[in-house]
Amino acid sequence: MKQLIRNSLVGSLASALVVASSVAFAGSHGGNGERMDVPKIEATPILEGLNAPWDMAVLQDGAMFFTEKCHGLSVRSPGGDVTRLYGMNGVDGYQSAGSDLFCEGQAGMMGVAVDRDFDSNRRLYVASTSNKYHGDGCQTNFDRCDGNIVMRLTLGDDMKTVVDRTDIVTDIQYKPFASDQPFGGPGAHNGGRLRVGPGGYLWIAGGDRHKGTCPQDPSLLCGKILRVDTDGNAHPDNNPPAGFDQRIYTYGHRNVQGIDFRPSDGKAFTAEHGPWHNDEITALVNGGNGGWDPAEMTGGRGACPDKYCGYEPEQMDGMDPAVRAAYTPMSDTRFDDLMPPTWNNNGWSQGTSSAAFLKGDNWGVYEGRLATGVLGIGFGGTPIGQRIDMVSVTPDGLGVNTITRMPLGFSKRFRGLFMAPDNALYVAVDEGEIYRVTATSMK
Repeated sequence: MKQLIRNSLVGSLASALVVASSVAFAGSHGGNGERMDVPKIEATPILEGLNAPWDMAVLQDGAMFFTEKCHGLSVRSPGGDVTRLYGMNGVDGYQSAGSDLFCEGQAGMMGVAVDRDFDSNRRLYVASTSNKYHGDGCQTNFDRCDGNIVMRLTLGDDMKTVVDRTDIVTDIQYKPFASDQPFGGPGAHNGGRLRVGPGGYLWIAGGDRHKGTCPQDPSLLCGKILRVDTDGNAHPDNNPPAGFDQRIYTYGHRNVQGIDFRPSDGKAFTAEHGPWHNDEITALVNGGNGGWDPAEMTGGRGACPDKYCGYEPEQMDGMDPAVRAAYTPMSDTRFDDLMPPTWNNNGWSQGTSSAAFLKGDNWGVYEGRLATGVLGIGFGGTPIGQRIDMVSVTPDGLGVNTITRMPLGFSKRFRGLFMAPDNALYVAVDEGEIYRVTATSMK
């Protein structure tokens, strides 16, 4: 596997550089002179006035579960009625709540995914921040501090109450205190996206929680992608390096908030925030290394503030992102097991937050592309760049053909994307709305 990754590195990076600025515009034509099937795309708000909606999961009948980061989990019925199911501690209006669940900084109630047998077992999975498992290891930012969890919730048959909560993963690390870093408050870099992948296994996207050793540490779950069964046990085919926790599918990540599976072959792809340089899309390889290593005193670096080199050098000032990238690369080629990025954001970090493959022939020429939501981060001359990109990934997963900006007519902080069974794309934005985006083939 390591040899395969090494062999593909040079070619894929060259490919990424060639296609990074290649954009296909609506209305373009095919080589035979016939008009390509560019669909009509429309966005309709279905919920407004929410508190930082973070993620969604939509059932066959159109019912939609959604999370609000500082409030909790709710369900919208096919007819549009909303039931507030399970809340954070101290938040009113929910049928029940978790006294251990809290919202702080970037942390709170995040990902939601439904069990593949939901119709019969009424189970779904929710990622949240919890103080239940802190123990004694949460006195400083250099402690272990287990504080991100995944809950398995069982609903009543009427889908209006939570009748059981079982915490299936309880030992993902959390940042408890502020530090001398940009965006350095408590609760930084949790990842938090959940998706059910091939075979019904649960995938959990993680973040480095501003702890320099997290991504490369074999004993910690921060900075990792986990693949587990519905009880939280490791997938039997996970293949992390020797000494790593067996729940780990890949490691060496910074802050993954997007993950989905290519419909043609089930291959997992992630979308990941960069540190003011190089947001990335990556085709995951079982046991592979994302290449993020912000630890001090390694990779030619000296000491860094709070032992975290994630924003060095001159961390609080704008500067050439290429200089930052040379100092602490997102995908460090020192690692033999590096997974080369499919795409990087032309050297910028604008907050690539979510990902969903577009399914259905109603999407026309865009069917099969990876839609990625960009939050937009303007710092030191970085273009804000709020948008949804539709990325055409090469068959080998190591590069892109073209990138088309989704024509929505507005720009917001695109936090969550989910492809629904009816082939509509559901979109959550930090400003408080959830949209249903439809595509209509013009053929």
